[in-house]
Amino acid sequence: MNLKHIFESTDFVHASGTKEELQVAEFLKSQCEELGVPAHLEGFRVAMGDIEEVHLQADGQEIPCKALSCCGSGVVEGELYYMPGMDPVSLAGAKDKIVLLDQGVGFFSYHDLMKAGAKGLIFQYGNVHYPNTDIDQRDLREAAVGEERKVLCAMIHSGQAMELVKNKVKNIRLEIFQHEYDGESHNVIAEIPGKREEYIVLSAHYDTTSLSHGAYDNMSGCAGLLGIMEQLKDKELNYGLRFVFCGSEERGLLGSKAYVRDHESELEKAALNINLDMIGTYLGKFIACVSAEDKLAHYISYMAAEVGFPVEAKQGVYSSDSTPFADKSVPALSFARLASSNVAPIHCRYDLMEVMSMEQLQKDIDFLAKFTERFANAVVCPVSREIPEKIKTELDEYLFRKRKEQ
Repeated sequence: MNLKHIFESTDFVHASGTKEELQVAEFLKSQCEELGVPAHLEGFRVAMGDIEEVHLQADGQEIPCKALSCCGSGVVEGELYYMPGMDPVSLAGAKDKIVLLDQGVGFFSYHDLMKAGAKGLIFQYGNVHYPNTDIDQRDLREAAVGEERKVLCAMIHSGQAMELVKNKVKNIRLEIFQHEYDGESHNVIAEIPGKREEYIVLSAHYDTTSLSHGAYDNMSGCAGLLGIMEQLKDKELNYGLRFVFCGSEERGLLGSKAYVRDHESELEKAALNINLDMIGTYLGKFIACVSAEDKLAHYISYMAAEVGFPVEAKQGVYSSDSTPFADKSVPALSFARLASSNVAPIHCRYDLMEVMSMEQLQKDIDFLAKFTERFANAVVCPVSREIPEKIKTELDEYLFRKRKEQ
């Protein structure tokens, strides 16, 4: 398989719910079929918003911004309030203000801001030292809003955020008009049968953020799935392999959440989930994050020592498509080669195929194929289906069912 061809064929922005995302889904389907493995697309709903007009005025001066999709339409005006923290003292000052934040918001932080009386939200993106002044296009996630009210939200560049604070801007006027609708994203499903009815799910997401070409995050993981598929497709396996290329991961794991929802009746036959999210870079440490019994982390460490492939394995919850599987009691783990953002940044214009090493990617694939084959040919999958209480607590916190303990 020509690994470079995979990156060259997907070397463009392909964000959730767009025609470009569908184009990449069709490409991945064709790659599976070229390997002789049948594949199909499964669609699922995603909330979309086409921004028609947006204006942000700071003390009467227009400044560049991007509205968050799905945050509603209208006009809001109020005093600017810079709030770097979410502590009670900071929240007490948010009433009737347009709040400028250093960070994004999740379910609890968004609800805290609404209860505090914030009239609108401004987020920031970028680096004041970069030559470009990109502003990311993001959305106000349904998972964050829940049953709470929506407020208008916009994104500005970090350099502009610093100017607002530096110049002690008093008044903000934000106007947003957009068309909100139900869009569609897709998972790509392919399967290699085994002797048993049970199977191992292998997952990786293929969508990008609004500025990124997504070579590292995460066409590398998709190339990893295709590489494993190529090495194991003609082998006799005890457990079947189901490959799930997930759409819309960047908007809150929407593809994997849709998969476990739509296939819930089949999950009792899923023995293990192996997720790949960012591998194959020139620099970076290879890790395994295990959302299952600690014995699996030890097994990975032992196997890595045996075959001579360095891996740092530990228990935990990884912010990727392994999480919805673990939440449905399927033992899950994510593999990644974590490189510094100084050399392989993600969610920005610099996530390009130039950061990828085809030689290292092939080495990573070879290890992952060996690992997968061992479990696919186990007489009985040795990993317990019981998710440890510690991991259940982390899942509750990650999925906003419980506040994280401070």
